[in-house]
Amino acid sequence: MKQKLFLLLLVSAVIFPAKMFAQSINGQCYALVHGILGFDDRQGLAGGLVKYWGGLDNYLRSQGAKVVTPGSSAANSLPVRASQIRNTLNTWMPANGCTKVHLIGHSQGGLVIRYMVTNLGFANKTASVTSVNSLHRGAPMANIVLAAIPSWLQPFANSALSLMARLLYRDGRPQDVIAMGQSLTTTYVNSFNNSTPNVSGMKYFSYGSNMAWADIIQHPIMALTHPITWAGGLFYGMGGKNDGVVPATSQRWGTWRGEPSAYWYATGIDHLQATNFQWTGQNFFNVNAWYRSIAQNAIK
Repeated sequence: MKQKLFLLLLVSAVIFPAKMFAQSINGQCYALVHGILGFDDRQGLAGGLVKYWGGLDNYLRSQGAKVVTPGSSAANSLPVRASQIRNTLNTWMPANGCTKVHLIGHSQGGLVIRYMVTNLGFANKTASVTSVNSLHRGAPMANIVLAAIPSWLQPFANSALSLMARLLYRDGRPQDVIAMGQSLTTTYVNSFNNSTPNVSGMKYFSYGSNMAWADIIQHPIMALTHPITWAGGLFYGMGGKNDGVVPATSQRWGTWRGEPSAYWYATGIDHLQATNFQWTGQNFFNVNAWYRSIAQNAIK
């Protein structure tokens, strides 16, 4: 009898995929919060042709989840962006029957959601905090870039670059490129960590990815920044391993959940591919499965 029962369980495991027994995200509420230079995928960029999350919001909705991709200033400080995201969620949540929301932030978005929960009184509306490829100890490349701009030139550079951002995004939101850059530096983020401790009882998770090397074919943009981040990571004691923008050691906060499993021919997953930006990630790893697992993990 025991042998028959064991055989039945074994056959069931083969016939029915493991995902059928996975935790359902049906009815769960999620906010996918973009990083710097990002936007709300409900409108997209360039008339909706460019998508930050590469259809991941629609995929999660197809699984029964309630999903929003709140937009904020593409280039600005953490407090400004966090306030904008909070205001959007304060409207979206009751309209969609959400008493609590799972926050998932990419890049600087991971710091934005941490700031919201700790400093803007959003903890009572937050079910969990998850970061993806975020810079929890800063991005050395920001230090290098800002150091290359003389202090006397920064106000002029900020005016010109911020004007360009306003013209590009055309969403009426304030832009401050220098404030954005400063919020990414190792000095700023170390201070941020001291003033933004984790909320007691809140679940914090982190995920990340890395490039094997500066492969210009798979990573046409990040291949240019990978060597700078590699050098900066070594200089600031974070190691050389990185996703093109953020050192691997900087991506960890709370409970580390690891990296996606890239296809055999991929040379790692870079910072943009981690969100399937403009559908650039799906050719190199199973983005839908990864984000479904991220969503499922948040509700455990």
